[in-house]
Amino acid sequence: MGNPKVLNNYGSFDVTFVKGQGSVLTDVNGKKYIDFLAGIAVNCLGHNYKPLVKAVAAQAKKQIHVCNYFTSDVGLAFADELLAATGFEGVYFGNSGAEANEAAIKLARKYGQLNGGSSRKTIVTLNKSFHGRTLATLTATGQDRFHPEDFAPYVQGFKTIEPNDYEGLENAFDETTAALFFEPVECEGGVIPVEKEWAQKAAELARKAGAIVMCDEVQTGMGRTGALLASDALGINPEVVTLAKAIAGGVPMGACLYRGNGNVFKAGDHQSTFAGNPLACAAGRVVLKTLTAPGFMEDVLRKGEYIRNTVKGWNLPCVVDVRGKGLVIGIQVNKDPAAVEKKCLADGLLFSTAGSDVVRLVPPLNITMKEIDAGLAILKAGLEA
Repeated sequence: MGNPKVLNNYGSFDVTFVKGQGSVLTDVNGKKYIDFLAGIAVNCLGHNYKPLVKAVAAQAKKQIHVCNYFTSDVGLAFADELLAATGFEGVYFGNSGAEANEAAIKLARKYGQLNGGSSRKTIVTLNKSFHGRTLATLTATGQDRFHPEDFAPYVQGFKTIEPNDYEGLENAFDETTAALFFEPVECEGGVIPVEKEWAQKAAELARKAGAIVMCDEVQTGMGRTGALLASDALGINPEVVTLAKAIAGGVPMGACLYRGNGNVFKAGDHQSTFAGNPLACAAGRVVLKTLTAPGFMEDVLRKGEYIRNTVKGWNLPCVVDVRGKGLVIGIQVNKDPAAVEKKCLADGLLFSTAGSDVVRLVPPLNITMKEIDAGLAILKAGLEA
């Protein structure tokens, strides 16, 4: 499957796309597919979104890359706009979610050293979490299947606890804890929302122990849950939030936002050659402007509720649960989700699986109702097969 000259680390399907429009992709044979995957929540504005295409083309004519020994006008503008929209004080730009999370991990470790000495370095994460594919972010990930012996030894200093488990919080944090780091919705782990009350209690106890609170919003951020940041709905005011995937609508980019006690980085602490390049920042400005337009988030919430209610209304025996927030939706099934994925792919619908028994839907945030209905029709047939 796939091109033998390209290392198939992804288990890629034998489908090659040549173009896209809205929430529809077209392969080399002219076959069209409804996109409920959006590049795993990356193409938040779908494909060939005119304002995004125009901005990227215009920026490419001016400058694509500027060494980070200097700044770019578009980079400074995007930083100002992103911070104003999110309420954070500063930002480190990167190229991916893993890189943003690496920045957060290093920030937490430095915070711990400055506020507790050499023993304060443990980062508490959640079971079923996912934080990236680098050695540190793999270790932070609370899923054993991401910890094969092939890549050992792993980075030390991580501890996992069970999400939404109050008893588990009793001994979760102590004088060695530097940070609590979690996803507001555990997307890769099965689309498991973290309960607001539990998050608040966890954040309270972490801070009481002297730690900071960090949220991984690589997948849930930038409007995916119907709010610019999913952590806003939890009422925990994290010191650090990481972003990627949708932040630039398909142009590789990540960000580590910080405020208050999270502001410990100094020159030389964390760097990246391509971080915050003008092309990505130009794209990011368009995404942010679109997401913050009046009524956009309400539309995301409405579409997500429509999809969840429709799937529930089918009353299919194979559907165990339907959950999620906004347009990150998990359909738990009592059959092989990969088989459903393959059947729907053959019929012209893209989505992915999550965990061991969940069909995950993360369509473009501006998907039309016509595209939603077309995709749901294929999904229903795939679930019934």
